[in-house]
This record gives sequence, structure tokens and C-alpha cells, in this order.
Amino acid sequence: MEEQNNQPVNPASANDTIPKVTGIGGIFFFAENPTETREWYNRHLGLETNEYGSSFEFRNAHRPEEINYLQWSPFKSGSTYFAPSKKEFMINYRVQNIEGLVNQLKGNGVTVLDDIEAFDYGKFVHIMDPEGNKIELWEPVDHVFTAMGGKTTK
Repeated sequence: MEEQNNQPVNPASANDTIPKVTGIGGIFFFAENPTETREWYNRHLGLETNEYGSSFEFRNAHRPEEINYLQWSPFKSGSTYFAPSKKEFMINYRVQNIEGLVNQLKGNGVTVLDDIEAFDYGKFVHIMDPEGNKIELWEPVDHVFTAMGGKTTK
């Protein structure tokens, strides 16, 4: 970080549109019994759970008034959602400028598994890393989750 006029210059400003990962968006893993697993984490570790898992709430470092979310979800062992990966987990990364990032990834020979899909709560695409891990990239629209008003883990 350089200083200009005695003020630090932050390269990751609120207006940053560089295609990149900005954080973790979700942690997904196999469980023999996802319902029991969610209930165990609720009862013993205090996670606020629902049918999908738990949404962890945090603040955006560049826009502290903005609430962001990380999704924690156990999936039934053997779910095809992680395919073609043979791993027992999948990480979702929060990204900005998903279209630009996908273009960069394709240009660098990274395997992009599908087209970008858009939903009310963001855009998604899946890629493979060199170790055979399927990765989900998510350009979130966090205010949709905030408007839903569900319980979150804080």
C-alpha cells in the first residue's frame, strides 16, 4: 500500500472491479445423515440451522454497513452436486466480476464446468482446480438474504 498525501491507498476499494476472489462464500461437505449433522451442530455448537445448513453473517470490510454471508452445508454422501470431483467437500468462493474472472480462467486453460447461472441472490459458475477439486464461484447479491430475514449464525 502506498501513501498519497499521508493517506493510505487501499487497492481493494469499494469501487474495485478487478476479477478476483474476495472471500469464502461456502463450505460444503458430505455427511451420511445431513439432518442429524445439522442438528448436532445446532445443539452442540450453537449454529443457527435450517434445511440447507447454516448461514454465517459477517460485515464487508470495505462497506461495513453491508451484511455478507457464508453458507455451511452438509450434503448427503454421494451427492452428484460435487461431480466430477471425487472429493468429500467443495468450497464456494465469493468473487467480484464473475464474467471477467471466467474469461481470465478460460484464457489460462482452467477447466470451467458450466455457464454462469444467475439467480436473485447472485451468479454462480463451477471450475476444477489442478487437484481435482470442484470449486463453486459466487458473485453474491447479499441484500437478498438480508431481506429474507432468516436466522443466521453470528
